[in-house]
Amino acid sequence: MKGKLLLIEDDQDLGQEVKNYLNAVGFTTQLVPSSFGALEYCKVNDYDLLLVDIHLPGKDGFELVESIRKIKPHVHFLFLTARNQKTSRLKGLKLGAADYITKPFDVEELAWRIHNILNRHQGSTRDELKVSDIYLRNNTMELVIDDSKVYKLTAREFELWKYLLEHVEQVLKREDILISVWGDNDYFLGRSLDVFISRIRKILRHSKFLTLDTVFKVGFILKQKNGHVR
Repeated sequence: MKGKLLLIEDDQDLGQEVKNYLNAVGFTTQLVPSSFGALEYCKVNDYDLLLVDIHLPGKDGFELVESIRKIKPHVHFLFLTARNQKTSRLKGLKLGAADYITKPFDVEELAWRIHNILNRHQGSTRDELKVSDIYLRNNTMELVIDDSKVYKLTAREFELWKYLLEHVEQVLKREDILISVWGDNDYFLGRSLDVFISRIRKILRHSKFLTLDTVFKVGFILKQKNGHVR
């Protein structure tokens, strides 16, 4: 696991524990206990991801992110918080958070979530993702099948297609899809996922090589027909 992280956490014991674990698995992690300190760090350093506690002295995590984005508009971040109210989660996600993780959390799970987030962002720098007869265009958020049919995608559709295409021939659990694409796993998001899956299957009818199959009580798998490869 690689990446430069800034952990903004005023609980020094928790912050040190998380920092030590993340560094042990390969990340480079700086710990800062206040919003003021975090803002100063961000003025002179670039980070692959910010891990932001919402309850901070001075500016809270939401206000801090808004301030940082004025100087680093493309910064990536996730929230760590004891708040589990829907309104708080939605506020964080609307700000553009890559994830919203409630305390207490497992540090190993946190490390893998960070790893997956960084992989997605690094992958998004490529102009195009190709699997069989499907092309996903990152710069225009378009899906092209067989060089003929073009579909303009919403941001959420694009993220879901990207996740599926990057994990072709892998069984994907519903909860992993929800957490990776929506940042949460609850009943209502699960219903939204079903709607998106239905749309994807309609589009895949035009593909000669790909199908999206249900894995009973687990999730889904994007499969390539007749042994066709990328």
